[in-house]
Amino acid sequence: MNGGEELSEESIYGEYRGNLEKILENIVGRIRDYTDETYEQTGTKLHEHLIARVKSDESMREKCRRRGLPETPYSALHELTDSIGIRIICSFIDDVYENVRRIKAFPNLSVVLEKDYIRHAKPNGYRSYHMIIKVEAPFEDVAGNTPGEYFVELQLRTIAMDSWASLEHKMKYKKNIPNSDIIVAELKRCADELAACDVSMQTIRDLINYSS
Repeated sequence: MNGGEELSEESIYGEYRGNLEKILENIVGRIRDYTDETYEQTGTKLHEHLIARVKSDESMREKCRRRGLPETPYSALHELTDSIGIRIICSFIDDVYENVRRIKAFPNLSVVLEKDYIRHAKPNGYRSYHMIIKVEAPFEDVAGNTPGEYFVELQLRTIAMDSWASLEHKMKYKKNIPNSDIIVAELKRCADELAACDVSMQTIRDLINYSS
């Protein structure tokens, strides 16, 4: 397939749409497997919630337009890296890093990019752990390779981080807000306070575990 040709299919992913669903199911299955195994062995849940999706056609087409890319499967699956997205929500900071460690140990997987916004928060207070991984799959990719390579974007964060990010995302799209500087400062203050609570809760859990 010519990666530069625009296709008339309804889906921007063309014939590869089904492959994305298979990869998503496989990765989520592996995450749930080690989570269930850990819970059976220790009674500890490594995550509270897991949200997974294949990016909608509309969202992917909009992103291609924003990046000045043709709306083709090649752009969606080779030039961009978030056609598959997984968000893992954890109770404690240490659980975030344990999930990162487990995912990195998966076979047929390599890390393309990772950013630790927990230890190094963004200026606005945003905290999360981001990874782009490349998964080797037993079917062709958009570049014509078999086994194929597909990208998956992962975000891992605590419940507090996720709550703050969700609210900040909603509010930043409001238009013509007076006193926006004050709001930005307050959001940053809230983010820092929630981060301090995360550290305190982690400390409390550690003390309980050490004393038991």
